[in-house]
Formats: sequence, structure tokens, C-alpha cells
Amino acid sequence: MAATKDSRPCSIADALAIVGEKYSLLVLREVCLGNGRFDQLVRNIGAPRDILSTRLRRLVEAGVLTKRLYSERPQRFEYRPTQAGLELEPVLMTLKEWGDRHLRKGVDLPMAVEHRCGEELVPVVTCQACGDPVRHEDLTARPQTPGWTVTGPSAA
Repeated sequence: MAATKDSRPCSIADALAIVGEKYSLLVLREVCLGNGRFDQLVRNIGAPRDILSTRLRRLVEAGVLTKRLYSERPQRFEYRPTQAGLELEPVLMTLKEWGDRHLRKGVDLPMAVEHRCGEELVPVVTCQACGDPVRHEDLTARPQTPGWTVTGPSAA
């Protein structure tokens, strides 16, 4: 999926076209927690049923979730993350950590996530090549799309 015409070509924009709609990341949160049935999703997210149905359909079409029949009569489905959906879980954990740190200072946190080592998870984004934590001052953007620079479209 391409970004909007005349805007910067961007994988972030492409990803947000799939998971950036209201409730989409919350659907993924719940499905990753094992709550993939529609009534669980409605209860835990608080989304209107029609909007939730639309989000689920889009996430299935995009290959982020799969839909599995669990009851024939009445016909009911549950949703599970695909590999692509599971690869978004670290993004969710990083957003959770950011929210805990910047939006819930001094307030009881709503959920802790424990890593298999037994400690509470505090995600850190690192460079795959060197293992160093990613910091803004260590990054250099190099646009790969012809006609674009860091500051925008290049002069014609």
C-alpha cells in the first residue's frame, strides 16, 4: 500500500494505513493477550460493534490476523495474530512502556508484562548489527526514493 499522492514515500505511513486506525492496535493487544473472540474484544476495547467489525475485517485482509470458526451454530469466529501480527507485539510493548513512563507517572500501572526470564519487560530498541540502543543522535536518515531528500522533494 503506497502513501498518499505527493506525500513522502514512507513505510511508517504504509504501516499506519493498516494499524493506525482507531482501535486497530487495541484489537492487536487483545488478540496477543489471547482474547480473540468478538464479545471479548467488544468488552475489553469498548469499541462500537460495527467499527470493531470493520477493523477486524481490515486486519484480516492485511494479513495481520486470521479468522477461525469456533462455533457452527451460531456461527462464531475468533481472531489470532499471524506471524506479521506477532511481529507487531514488540511495537505494542514499546508503546506500553512509553505510556507508562510519560503518561502514567506516579500512577499505578494498569498492566505489567513479564519476560520469560522472570523480570518485568522493559523493551529497548537496539541496532541488530552492533547491539547498541537506538538513540536519536545516533541516526542518519538516507532517503532511497528518487526525487526525495530528508527535507522533502528535491528540486526538479
